[in-house]
Amino acid sequence: MQLKRALKYRIYPNREQKSILETWLNTCRVLYNDCLTERTDAWDTSHKSINYYDQANQLKEIKTFDGDLKEVYSQVIQDVLKRIDKSFKNFFRRVKRKEKAGYPRYKGKDRYDSFTYPQKGFTLEDRKLILSKIGSVNIKKSSKIKDFWDTQIEDLRLHRDIPESAEIKTCTIERDLDRWYACFTVEIEIEEPNYEAITNPIGIDLGISHLLTLSNGDMVDNPKYLSKSERKLSRKQRKLSKVLATSSWDLENLRFSKTKKGSDNRTKRRFDVSKTHRKIKGQRTDLIHKVSRGLVNTYDLIVFEDLRIRNMLKNHHLAKSISDATKSLISCSRKSKICVCQKSKIFEHRKNGTFLHVSWSQLTNFVSYKAEEAGRRVEFVNPKNTSQECSNCGEIVKKPLSQRVHRCPFCGLVMDRDENAAINILKRGLKNVGQGLPEFKPEDFSKRRMIQEAPML
Repeated sequence: MQLKRALKYRIYPNREQKSILETWLNTCRVLYNDCLTERTDAWDTSHKSINYYDQANQLKEIKTFDGDLKEVYSQVIQDVLKRIDKSFKNFFRRVKRKEKAGYPRYKGKDRYDSFTYPQKGFTLEDRKLILSKIGSVNIKKSSKIKDFWDTQIEDLRLHRDIPESAEIKTCTIERDLDRWYACFTVEIEIEEPNYEAITNPIGIDLGISHLLTLSNGDMVDNPKYLSKSERKLSRKQRKLSKVLATSSWDLENLRFSKTKKGSDNRTKRRFDVSKTHRKIKGQRTDLIHKVSRGLVNTYDLIVFEDLRIRNMLKNHHLAKSISDATKSLISCSRKSKICVCQKSKIFEHRKNGTFLHVSWSQLTNFVSYKAEEAGRRVEFVNPKNTSQECSNCGEIVKKPLSQRVHRCPFCGLVMDRDENAAINILKRGLKNVGQGLPEFKPEDFSKRRMIQEAPML
């Protein structure tokens, strides 16, 4: 069984190579914008549709008078045309499905940060990435591990190796502020998974205060990286808004203008803010990688709720709280607000409270692809009434979100609300795969962990 995977490595080009990479990015960006203009003008003037092959046939003629295009590897240029072609195909697909169309946009200097070698032009030799027309770039480095007394123990490579059996298909060079990365698309061969014997299943309830609640009672807290960096981030954002640009005297108002676009000071401050966001994103991604790897290594069946996260993001009160690609937090207003979202849950915004990003979509995606490689199984079940249904007797026990303890008046079960939901999720997942959950006694849960009842609001 073959799987496609993307492996990302940091590379370390020298000053000359960085200059070449920047030039290539700008050349590809200009070509992308020119192709977009040609397609738009052709349709506006004569209602003619231009495809990839029409524009690819013009490359030879364009290179005769465009010197910058000659310096770029030929297949990299062809991939730019494929990108614009893919953008229009996606646009027409969305129009056909009556979704928000999103016509392809022009790319500014900060909006085009990668180019791709689709087939050839790159090789890996002795921890070096050799790129055609660019040269040999360092792709791996070693770090010396030392103990408390600064005695060297061993060398540690900071990057994982590409599997020897993997076939590298493409290489994408990506720029992230002041860092450069190489992303390889590889095909790996794995054994056919055996889903017949399930011995260690787990149900997972996703949340905001706790990232995960497992059906065995364990919880993974949200480390709140964004909250910890809030003061530092706000300080840098204030500097960005207050920095004065040189030679920017406003004659009408007789004062200096703030943050003149294009000034060196504004660029530096903007980079500082972006680096802080990048660090928060990296911390969050690192946590999700570790949590997902632990789940896949421990359990052979992992069950999540099939949440409509895209629909939940339409709620502007909660969008940034559950998004996997956001950069700022939601600050709640001083007055209490109630927001209703998926699976009949009500999230209450307390005075001066905040909801932090918990990356639900990113977590489920990471667990799914890692489970596929490891031969594990991931199931998604209907989230309706997972918190309201009693996991012992199956009766519906209505309760507000402020009530964090599940108390069943029918069977007497008392346990944490999220753990009760996780057990219901596990039961539904086992039902989907044709396996039952072993019977348990309600008192077993009261012995396992101590439940503290949340105050009623």
